[in-house]
Amino acid sequence: MVVVLRRDATPEQLEAVVDRLHRLGFAVHVSRGTERTIVGAIGDRRPEHIPQLEAMPGVERVVPILRPFKLASREFRPEPSLVEVGGDGVPPVVVGGSRVVVVAGPCAVESERQIDEVARAVKESGASILRAGAYKPRTSPYSFQGLEREGLELLAEVRRRVQIPVVTEVLNPRDVEVVAEHADMLQIGARNMQNFALLREVGRSDRPVLLKRGMAATVEEWLMAAEYVLSAGNSRVVLCERGIRTFETATRNTLDLSAVAVVHELSHLPVLVDPSHGTGRAAYVAPMARAAVAAGADGIMVEVHPSPDEALSDGPQQLTPEAFAQMVESLRPIAAALGRFV
Repeated sequence: MVVVLRRDATPEQLEAVVDRLHRLGFAVHVSRGTERTIVGAIGDRRPEHIPQLEAMPGVERVVPILRPFKLASREFRPEPSLVEVGGDGVPPVVVGGSRVVVVAGPCAVESERQIDEVARAVKESGASILRAGAYKPRTSPYSFQGLEREGLELLAEVRRRVQIPVVTEVLNPRDVEVVAEHADMLQIGARNMQNFALLREVGRSDRPVLLKRGMAATVEEWLMAAEYVLSAGNSRVVLCERGIRTFETATRNTLDLSAVAVVHELSHLPVLVDPSHGTGRAAYVAPMARAAVAAGADGIMVEVHPSPDEALSDGPQQLTPEAFAQMVESLRPIAAALGRFV
C-alpha cells in the first residue's frame, strides 16, 4: 500500500508513520515528490490496517497497490522518475525529463583508437551517454566475447578524456563491483533480464541501472524484473525496449513501440528504445528512432561504429558516425513538436 502524507506533514509525523509500518511488518520505502511525500509499504496487504494508518496525524490517505510490481508502479510514485547518470568527474545527464537522451557507441570495445574515435564523434553529434560492451554475451561460444577487464579500463579512460558518462553491460553478480568502478551506469541485457541474482546485486549498487526487456518478456515480467532492483534498494532504474521475438523474420526482432506508452501508463520509470537491436538493420535504425521519440520515449540507444563492415560484432545494425549525426538532426523537430529537446 501507499501512505500519502499531507503537504504540511512534519518530519516527526513521517517518522511516526514509518515506525508504525515497520512494527506492522512492512518493508518501507519513502519517496519525496514535488507535491507530496509518499511512503510505500511492501508486504501482505491487510485491509484492517488502512483505517488505523489514515487516522494518524499528517496522513492524507492510504492507497492499496494492486499491481504485482509495487515500487515500479504509478500508484507508488505518480510523478515520473528522473535518473541522473554521471558525475564523479564527468557532467551528469538526467534521464526522464524534457530532454530526449541519446545513448550511442559501438556494440563492443575493440581497441583504444576505435572507442576514442566513436566517443568523440557521437558526443559532437549530440549523444550524452556513451555505450559499449566490455563483456559480450553471445549466442555462440566461438564469437567475440569482448575485451573484458581491458575493455573496462579503455572505457574509463575515454570517459575521462572525452567527458561523457558510460553505460556498459554486466553479466555476472561477481563482476558488478568492478564494472561499477569503471562505468556510470550498469546495463542488464535482454538475456539476463530474469537473472534474479544479478538483479539483486545491481540493486545493492550505487550505480543507476539500464534494464533491457527480455527477448520474450511481457511488459509485466519486465517491470517485475525492475522490481527486483528497486526492492534491493536501488531506485535509479531506466527501462529499455529492444524488440521482442515474434514470427517475423524481416527484422532481427519486432520493436514494440507500444511498450513505451504502456510503461508510461503503468510505471514512473523512464524508458529508452534501442532500434539497433530492435531491427538488426542499419537502414531501419533512424526511422524507428524517430518513431520512438514520437511515441514518447525518454531516449534512444543506438550502435555506432567507424567501419561497420569491420566490426567484431553486430556490424549490420551499426551506423557510421555520419549516419548517426544525420539521424540525431532528424530527431530534433520531432522532439520539439512534443515540447522536448535532444
